[in-house]
Amino acid sequence: MQTVSIHEAKTHLSRLLEAVERGEEVVIARAGQPIATLTAYKPRRKIAPPGSMEGQGWWMADDFNEPLDDLFDCLKDDAPDPLTDNSTDSTPDPADNSTDSASRR
Repeated sequence: MQTVSIHEAKTHLSRLLEAVERGEEVVIARAGQPIATLTAYKPRRKIAPPGSMEGQGWWMADDFNEPLDDLFDCLKDDAPDPLTDNSTDSTPDPADNSTDSASRR
């Protein structure tokens, strides 16, 4: 990294730009304090326009735009707790040790 004064930057701008093109970074200072940096220009990435993914092999669910009204019903205060309510779940709880271990053999 090269540091130059404002006067030197104005006098030798072409030379400094050539250094930047070679990949160097140039700092311009006023009274020894850095105030600006000359670096290579990096163009911004282009953002794809809407619809540009059409025909690219991806899909969206048919119900994508359906309302989500009941999605968070399980978080309501009066909703049954899925961890303690066994009335609708017929699968055995692996943490339940109430079954006699001899009957499993």
